[in-house]
Amino acid sequence: MIYGYIRVSTDKQTVENQRFEVAKFCKQHGIAVNKWIEETISGTAAADKRKLGELLDSLQKDDILICSELSRLGRNLLMIMSTLNFCMEKEVQVWTIKDNYRLGKDINSKVLAFAFGLTAEIERILISQRTKEALARIKAEGARLGRPCGSKSKELKLAKKEIQLRKMLEQKTPKGEIAKKLGVHRATLCRYLRKSNKR
Repeated sequence: MIYGYIRVSTDKQTVENQRFEVAKFCKQHGIAVNKWIEETISGTAAADKRKLGELLDSLQKDDILICSELSRLGRNLLMIMSTLNFCMEKEVQVWTIKDNYRLGKDINSKVLAFAFGLTAEIERILISQRTKEALARIKAEGARLGRPCGSKSKELKLAKKEIQLRKMLEQKTPKGEIAKKLGVHRATLCRYLRKSNKR
């Protein structure tokens, strides 16, 4: 069996890019994904808290797991190494596209797994460090961090749908359902209603 694994961290990201990369890769190599596994969850979550954990448990000897890059398997070195080690023990192959990595049974695969994982971890640490330094500098210069005052917000989105909102309230539509239809969180809706005295 060939599995295509796709993970994004937030619902603001799309799985389509990763799916396209995997599908394109398979087409180039004359193979096809038998089953797709997609999830929206942080890579910091433990594997057993993700669909990835269920997938790993179901993998059999000689199965192939394909993903766009190693970082899809986890957000730190230990998680990636743990997943790869688990796959090696089950004699499952792991292929990544961007890293051009192939996990097999040989020692080179194990060395490469460590090298790629370590490189990804160092890169994330450096990016995080540069971001924190840049924010500290901006704050020290007196700039205000966060969303500018008066910028668009979820409450502004509700204000633009005032007529639709009022109609649903008159029909006694549950607030949870209203929030879902208007594309906002229920707490945002309740806050907006409190401010506009429409309880």
